[in-house]
Amino acid sequence: MKIATIIIRSLIGLLLLFVSVGYFLKLMPEPVTNGDFKAFDVGLVSSTYIMPIAKFIELLCGLAFIFDLYVTLASILILPIVLNILFLDYYLTPQALPISIFLFLGNFFLIYKHWDNYERLFARK
Repeated sequence: MKIATIIIRSLIGLLLLFVSVGYFLKLMPEPVTNGDFKAFDVGLVSSTYIMPIAKFIELLCGLAFIFDLYVTLASILILPIVLNILFLDYYLTPQALPISIFLFLGNFFLIYKHWDNYERLFARK
């Protein structure tokens, strides 16, 4: 199980790192958008701060996953972003759904593996 944890953590970290570095260095072409996804994308881009913040959090969490530092914090920090990616892919871009399902399930696997670090958050006093 330890090897599976290392593999999943590393794959998620590399994916997050690749996407965030590609965003900041403009390494990937802008995706072709149409319909509802175009309206959503225009809203994100016009806000001017949401995408850079989300990509910066992805960068930090990707580095944390790759170097096995603060994985407990990184898993919780990246969860809302991964959940948004999952819903966005489900409703607007279903061709990217397998990657977002992997991110979502892999993140929950990491949360499960580090559950003893989260127990105090959910303990009743």
